[in-house]
Amino acid sequence: MRAYRMTAWGTPGEHVEVAEPTPGPGQVLVRVAGCGLCRSDLTMRQMPRAVGERLGWRMPFTLGHETAGWLADGTPVALVSPTSCGTCRLCVRGMDNACPRGLAGRGYGQDGGLAEYVVADRRAVLPLGELDPRHAGPLTDAGATAYHAVRRARPRIAPGGTAVVLGAGGLGAFAVQFLRILTGARVVAVDISDLRLAYAKSVGAHEVTSSLTEKADAVLDFVGTDETIAAGIAAVRPGGAYGLIGSAGGRLDRSWFGVLPRDGEVFTFQGSSIADAQEVIALAGAGLIRNQVQEFPFEKVGEAYEQLAAGTLTGRAVVLL
Repeated sequence: MRAYRMTAWGTPGEHVEVAEPTPGPGQVLVRVAGCGLCRSDLTMRQMPRAVGERLGWRMPFTLGHETAGWLADGTPVALVSPTSCGTCRLCVRGMDNACPRGLAGRGYGQDGGLAEYVVADRRAVLPLGELDPRHAGPLTDAGATAYHAVRRARPRIAPGGTAVVLGAGGLGAFAVQFLRILTGARVVAVDISDLRLAYAKSVGAHEVTSSLTEKADAVLDFVGTDETIAAGIAAVRPGGAYGLIGSAGGRLDRSWFGVLPRDGEVFTFQGSSIADAQEVIALAGAGLIRNQVQEFPFEKVGEAYEQLAAGTLTGRAVVLL
C-alpha cells in the first residue's frame, strides 16, 4: 500500500510502498479516508535520533496522527490522536492524554494515518455518525486539544469576562468557537495574519487584533514563543489563567514575583483525552462548530507540508487517501 514515512532521523518523509498492516489482539484495521497534518509533524521531520529514541520512537514510521476512515463493515470512524494504555493511574482518572505510553504513538514514532490502512486499539475508535471521515481527522487533535484548553481554563473565566486566544490558526480558531459555546466571555483573537484574523471573526471572535493590549480572565497561547508567553502571562488578571498550548519552544526567563497572576493559574499540557475527542465530535455532528480544511491529494503531501510551514493555511491541511 502507499504510505508517507519517516525513513531516517532528521530528514523529511517520503512516499514509499509498504505491506498492508495486520491488526493484533484488541486492534482493528481502518481504511483511511483522510489524514490531517499538524505543525508537530514538522518538528518530527527534524527530530534528532537521540531524542526520538529516548521517547521510544522506532524508525521508520508512517506520519499522521489526525486520522479518520472506515472499518471493514463501512462504519465511518475517527481515531483518538494520543496513545494511551487505559489501565494506568492516569488513564483510569480520565487523564489518558498524560499516559506514559503516549510518548510514542500513531504517527509519532509508530505507524500513523498517512497510508491507505492503519491499525488502532479498539478503545481509540470513535464513531462519526453522519460526519465525513475525509475531513474529520483534525477534530481528534486540533479540535480536541483546543477543547481541552478551553475546558481547563473555563473555571477561571468570570461571567461577562474576557478570554484571549493568541494565535488564530487551526487550533486557535477551534478555541474561539469553544469559548463561545462553553463560556459567556468576550472572545478576543490575536494574530499577525489578516487572513487568520478574518477567519477567527467569522467563527465567533468578538474582536480581532494584531497585538495584545488588555487584561483578560484567561489567555490561551497557541503560539508559545518568548514574546507570546511574556505578553500572555502579563495580560492575565488576578485569579485568571494562562494556558500554554503552542509548541514554539519559548520560555519565560524572569522571576515569578510580580509577573505571575496573583491567585491565578499557569498551566501547560499536550494533547487531549478520549472524552475531549468524543465531545468535539458530538459538537461537530450537531453542526455547532466549523471544521475548515484544505484538501490535498496524497501525491502532494510535500506541498501541503510546505504551506503548513509557511503559515499560509487558515484551516487544517487534510490529505485524502
